[in-house]
Amino acid sequence: MILHAFTDGASRGNPGESGIGIVIRTEQGDNLLAEGAYIGKTTNNVAEYKALLALLDRVREMPCSQLIVHSDSELMVRQLTGKYKIKSPNLKEYHRRATEKLAGMPFPVEIRHVLREENSEADRLANQGIDRRRNTD
Repeated sequence: MILHAFTDGASRGNPGESGIGIVIRTEQGDNLLAEGAYIGKTTNNVAEYKALLALLDRVREMPCSQLIVHSDSELMVRQLTGKYKIKSPNLKEYHRRATEKLAGMPFPVEIRHVLREENSEADRLANQGIDRRRNTD
């Protein structure tokens, strides 16, 4: 079964309060997972990588023959596909962790850049993660 995943990281400030959003769907569009979480204070780029890492942890045991990851982070997608170099030492560590997890997946993974409008549910979940944190302070 081919699964489609949508990830997003959000940061209010750069760095600032941050959250991640993850959505996993079947080819038919049925949601298998939709979650958002608060991840503390960090940059938007780190939040994007943390969303991808969380997704890879959750999807690993799902019945899947191929995973297609959709992200509106052009920077992260181009770094992971080798089109952009990573300048930030902090991002290099997240990139290393992501490429290791991607290489160890039991099925092929494709990462695609999508427009923000096509990633609205993951964006909403990432922002809800931040909002839940703010409402508990």
